[in-house]
Amino acid sequence: MRTGLTGFLGSALVLAAPVLAETAAAPAEDTDKLPTVVVTATRTARQAEDVPAAIDAVPVDTADRASLGVNVSEVLEAVPGVLARNRQNYAQDEQISIRGFGARSTFGVRGVRLFADGIPASMPDGQGQVSHFNLDSADRVEVLRGPFSALYGNSAGGVIQIFTADGREADELRLGLVGASYGMGRASVNARGSEGLFGYNLDFSHFQTDGYRDHSAARRESGNAKLSWDFGTRSLTVIANSVYIPDADDPLGVTRAQYEADPRRVAAVAEQFDTRKSVDQKQVGAIFEQAIGGAHTLRLMAYGGRREVEQYLAIPVATQSNPLHAGGVIDLDGDYAGADARWTYALDPIELTVGLNYDEQDQARRGYENFVGQALGVRGRLRRNENNVVDNFDQYAQATWRFAERWSLMAGVRHSKVSFDMTDRYVVGTNPDDSGSREYSATSPVAGLLFEASPDASFYASWGKGFETPTFNELGYRNDGGSGLNFGLLPARTRSGELGAKWRLGRSAALDVALFRADTDDEIAVATNAGGRTSYRNVGAARRQGAEAGLRLALSDDLSLRLAATWLEATFRSGFLTCTGTPCTNPTTPVAAGTRIPGVPRTDLHVGLTWGGEHGWRVGAQADYVSSIPVNDVGSESAPMSVVYAADVGYGFELPNGRLRSFVRVDNLFDRDYVGSVIVNDGNGRYYEPGSGRSIMLGLQWVWAR
Repeated sequence: MRTGLTGFLGSALVLAAPVLAETAAAPAEDTDKLPTVVVTATRTARQAEDVPAAIDAVPVDTADRASLGVNVSEVLEAVPGVLARNRQNYAQDEQISIRGFGARSTFGVRGVRLFADGIPASMPDGQGQVSHFNLDSADRVEVLRGPFSALYGNSAGGVIQIFTADGREADELRLGLVGASYGMGRASVNARGSEGLFGYNLDFSHFQTDGYRDHSAARRESGNAKLSWDFGTRSLTVIANSVYIPDADDPLGVTRAQYEADPRRVAAVAEQFDTRKSVDQKQVGAIFEQAIGGAHTLRLMAYGGRREVEQYLAIPVATQSNPLHAGGVIDLDGDYAGADARWTYALDPIELTVGLNYDEQDQARRGYENFVGQALGVRGRLRRNENNVVDNFDQYAQATWRFAERWSLMAGVRHSKVSFDMTDRYVVGTNPDDSGSREYSATSPVAGLLFEASPDASFYASWGKGFETPTFNELGYRNDGGSGLNFGLLPARTRSGELGAKWRLGRSAALDVALFRADTDDEIAVATNAGGRTSYRNVGAARRQGAEAGLRLALSDDLSLRLAATWLEATFRSGFLTCTGTPCTNPTTPVAAGTRIPGVPRTDLHVGLTWGGEHGWRVGAQADYVSSIPVNDVGSESAPMSVVYAADVGYGFELPNGRLRSFVRVDNLFDRDYVGSVIVNDGNGRYYEPGSGRSIMLGLQWVWAR
């Protein structure tokens, strides 16, 4: 398939070349069709072509998109270097990786730093979630890849930020309704507007699904509010959001044989133990900005929240007879909070930002048996009780210097200290006291050089260092079976470099390309898996290298093309021994140097074509190709390659006080069986999470404007 894909890309470039040439030759004033992309992921607002890094800003407007409007993967599919996959499992969040970082995460998001309106959605240990990302009220999603993501601290293999839209000058009320196959639906109400110095954006959405697979029903209630006051030289923004997911069924993964027999079925243990997860999260944050004089700006941010999680696992009763076992029910509840203060000086040709950052999570973790007598999937006796506290204190600085007419230099450094403390309150019989603490620190420098060859073309090179600590889950158990935290586990440290080019061809086309390499020492992988306890260790060196390209092309006033292509070679550079199967207390299976890192495809490609505008008819089509994906460290199995197509048609009605948008969309147009995501190194061999079959979606969005 690699040859076929190469031929496809070559054909696409051949077909696009005359259009690009014609577009580049056209006068700018006649072909100003693509909007200027302004990004803030580098902490100050800049045009994307002026940043020496791979960065994308994807506009989000559910009133103008033929999509469900629930999963951030709907937006990220058109960003090169990013693999965002809907698991069809709302108990486990989405699977997101950037240039191969974060691919090993079996739940939530790690290796990638997440933010919502500048407020961290990643905890200090690097574990994060996107379930509270509210697309219905969003303005855009920004994605920063490569070395400069290290300026955001621990686990910054990349940065994803979602931004809520500001209140508009004219008040708007939006009502949305989407229904789709497999009992899927979303209803939403959004109000936004302004009055004098005050702006607001308030949203509530309800989503539910019966699920494509058996035992995969879910419901999600999401609320988001942005209130802002603009006083000219100073501003205040308050952000509050919540997400409530009660008893979302967890269909688990399936083996290759089970997937091939019936992709909609689930492993029997999922229904026997009624595997499920509930989440209740609420948070609030405030951002204050003050301009001082003509060149200085002070920004203060503070936030706090609470997250409660209850999850029922499919762990057999016999396995829990081990006195060291933590049980089959996870009960987490805890508070988190943080603050960030930064000062910026901007006076051409210098821009300087200096800041301090502190985040903390204080979480109570309890474990219970998942049975009572003969009844399975119910909360039983207490088997684990501990308090986990993790915090970080970081200092950072970055500067941009335009030292010549066409040359600019951006550089920065961040010092991070991440502290873990665990207090064990369940010391019973032979179950030892696992209390302990661990601290990691690192200094991460980055630098990038940008050359503007012309008003429409720029070239850059960047380099930096980053680090990724273990999460609390990975640090929790020692691989020698002793008590306490895994004191020998080191953070993974990465050196990365990038070469890139950005063209704006006649302002009707935008083409970004990048070559990158990231070398990691002390890569973290599974060490042992027995008695319900999984431990981790460092396995040596790894390399992630490749190329990516993103193209936005306005073929005419009404016809546009978007393409995102990634080639990525992610391999272990050092050989090591690993565990296969469960239980395993001593790794004996060799993994040779050069083996591919699991969870990372070599190639993925997204192509989308849209015709039409805000009013009248609109037609869209897209194709997504993903090459085979290894699912375990030894590379003995892989998810097969997939090509999935979608198409939509809609009509926008102009109304006296607003507009009405309707659409019909068909996903997985040809009803192909494919693997939507993978569970890396699953001890039971249930690596595969099947994607949905053909789905028909109907949507209406009514926008009333005063």
